[in-house]
Amino acid sequence: MEFINTFKQKHPELFSYLQADEIHAHDYFLARTFLKLLPASVTPNKISIFRIIATPVVFLFILYGCYRIGVVLFLLVAFTDALDGSLARTQAKVTRFGMLIDPLADKLLIGSMVLLLVFKHLDFWLGIAVLGIEIVFIASAYVATVKFKTVRMANLWGKIKMFLQVLSVCAILIALVFDNEIFLRIASGILGLSVGFALLSLFRHGV
Repeated sequence: MEFINTFKQKHPELFSYLQADEIHAHDYFLARTFLKLLPASVTPNKISIFRIIATPVVFLFILYGCYRIGVVLFLLVAFTDALDGSLARTQAKVTRFGMLIDPLADKLLIGSMVLLLVFKHLDFWLGIAVLGIEIVFIASAYVATVKFKTVRMANLWGKIKMFLQVLSVCAILIALVFDNEIFLRIASGILGLSVGFALLSLFRHGV
């Protein structure tokens, strides 16, 4: 905790609250439902950090074949991606730190699932494509932050990409739970589609 406070003191510009450029329809829905259940002390950045911490837990459950629990945990952790963004936008708590940590948390979650599930149960080159594009996203975000001193917000295509990736992982886990290869084919198609949206997101300069 002391380290975090020291970091905040050294880089206050990263934690200054900003107004969102746009508030989406689902943000209003979440604000009226799930966000009301969160304590006032919960911030968007805390939710993003929670996602990073929870990712290894999800990984371990799936690694050891606890697919039923794994799919539930994965969905819960993935859902926090919607919560932190909506909380930030509806309560004017957007921060530059959040713009950096939120997509990083997403990539850790999805990347770990690709390593664990896609390479083993789907297609090797599809996994390479997904990971490769995510690495490009991270590199472009790093260059934008360090060299150009800008932080990019996620665009619509990036949000669709993330949704499709989550859907694909869920389909793989359902296939493993019910031993049904049809869901693996569905997962492969969805993940392939997500690659297309990832490229659109990349060309739109979002992360």
